[in-house]
Amino acid sequence: MSDAGVYVSTDELVALEARARDLSFVQKARSHQQLAGRMQSAMRGRGLIFEELRDYLPGDDIRSIDWRVTARTSRPVVRVYSEEKERPALIIIDQRINMFFGSRRSMKSVTAAEAAMLCAWRILGSGDRVGGFVFGDGGTSEVKPHRSRNAVIAFANRIAEKNKELRADAASAAASGQLDAVLETVSNIAHHDHLVVVISDFDGHTELTRDLLLRLSSRNDVVCILVYDPFLLELPVSGDIVVSGGGPQAELALRTASVRTSIDAFARKRGRELRAWQHELGLAMLPVSAAEETAPQLRRLLEQSAWRQRRR
Repeated sequence: MSDAGVYVSTDELVALEARARDLSFVQKARSHQQLAGRMQSAMRGRGLIFEELRDYLPGDDIRSIDWRVTARTSRPVVRVYSEEKERPALIIIDQRINMFFGSRRSMKSVTAAEAAMLCAWRILGSGDRVGGFVFGDGGTSEVKPHRSRNAVIAFANRIAEKNKELRADAASAAASGQLDAVLETVSNIAHHDHLVVVISDFDGHTELTRDLLLRLSSRNDVVCILVYDPFLLELPVSGDIVVSGGGPQAELALRTASVRTSIDAFARKRGRELRAWQHELGLAMLPVSAAEETAPQLRRLLEQSAWRQRRR
């Protein structure tokens, strides 16, 4: 039996490099757009145009410390120039059991893997460092940000490994624990001026999930890619289905109107809650369907989101 659409391999993820070249994910001209980032160029080094003063953070070049302001405020302060351009990117990808579902083209877990690699290749092509976290029910794998193809290939390998761990009879874990845990970890790493891409169906999201995204977006550019399957929004009008989270099973009588109505209302309410974060938190929430090819969707959504930001 073919694994196409069910599992994904490192080679398949690496091959997405060519599909990522025309994504308008990171632009180099300075802009106030949500997706464009804050930096003018990928060239590193101290520039000529002063931009701001901010508190010193671990890892800053000590040559950028403004000693006069530091002496006056009694805390280390650095000068930031508009030509200081490096912006690390962290991609967070969900490979929990809740992602192991698909009604047409592929599992949500496969679509998420494809979206993550398209983003990673595009960011690397823009000259920025890229790394990330792949989390599943069995733990989390980390690849630290680097500006190299080897780092992106290593990220692809981690994704493929977690993806291969998914199976229909796996016991489901706590709904939101892994998602919130990895967001907490990233919020302790991404102190400022990172690009953070979160790719998940956000199953089990809580107020803590929202608060962590708010914390991240207050200091960084955050893009959420909401992976979904249209099955719950286009339920058949006859027949029964058996659903399982890896443990107990339940039979849903789709021929019953009340059952279809309840499922439809749940799915749409959850979608509205997640889309509301785009306005409440000021971050991009891009819906990507597992029933369609990933690259064209991502290209279209990024272009639309950038256009909306220009209109503001």
